[in-house]
Amino acid sequence: MSDLDVVIVNWNGGALLRDCLAGLAASEGADRLAVTVVDNASTDASLDHLPALPFPFRVIRNADNLGFGRACNQGAAAGTAPAILFLNPDARVEPDALPRARAALLGEPGWGIVGARLVEPDGQNARSCARAPRPLAMLGRAFALDRIGLVPPHFLRDWDHGQDRAVDQVMGAFLMIRRDLFAALGGFDERFFVYYEDVDLCLRARQAGYAVRHLAGPAARHLGQGTTRQAKARRLFYILRSEILYAAKHHGRLAALGLTAAAFCGQIPLRLAQALARRSITEAGEVLRAARLLAAALPEIAPAILRA
Repeated sequence: MSDLDVVIVNWNGGALLRDCLAGLAASEGADRLAVTVVDNASTDASLDHLPALPFPFRVIRNADNLGFGRACNQGAAAGTAPAILFLNPDARVEPDALPRARAALLGEPGWGIVGARLVEPDGQNARSCARAPRPLAMLGRAFALDRIGLVPPHFLRDWDHGQDRAVDQVMGAFLMIRRDLFAALGGFDERFFVYYEDVDLCLRARQAGYAVRHLAGPAARHLGQGTTRQAKARRLFYILRSEILYAAKHHGRLAALGLTAAAFCGQIPLRLAQALARRSITEAGEVLRAARLLAAALPEIAPAILRA
């Protein structure tokens, strides 16, 4: 039996996936890992020529892109270890990161989720931990009020992430959770195709009485948007869609309706103006495409809003 199940959701990860797996292979206690890659219908041959691996390794190939949360649930269901690590393909763990994070998580009965310190390509600590989103703050950020200090930013940018501490949320790029807690929570909420599924999971863990902790010792190099940067319009669309669904689930109908209006009256016009100010017609086109995708999705997400 393995000590830790690692689940990696891949979508056209290419060389990033191979580098991620190489980092796991070089980890301390790698022979006690079990790694599952869930491939969401990649078209870039990213599963070809994978490195030799010293641990049990399986690949689940989805015929369609099922989204991040659903794919994570698939991968988690394939294992039995007492702890599960959800790791992005664009993250490469340091050799001692996994045993340190696992020991910390399972050594404290009140801890449910831990995240590692994520290091950006320039060597700086990423501001990867976030506040639980509140309705007024979410609406304010839609109009960029966080940039002038009227509402707090989503991520904890005023803290260097150099110390251990309890936080509201750790990023899904490196999120380790107790298996029994993950099962009790029903896993990731699959209504979130991508984005906010980690925010939602951390909130539900804290509501269940467990701490969510950032650990400064275990570290992983993280590229950030390693795979989603290739689909800018869909990335913006899914961010906006997930914000609305999160608001509907946790803050009710009025908050969700307000965020829907703010998306079309705030975020999208502001992003379009920024793109045009940079004279980037391509970027402006991506923003408009995201707006069309969100408008087309409104009939699908309307029942979730109305039931809130």
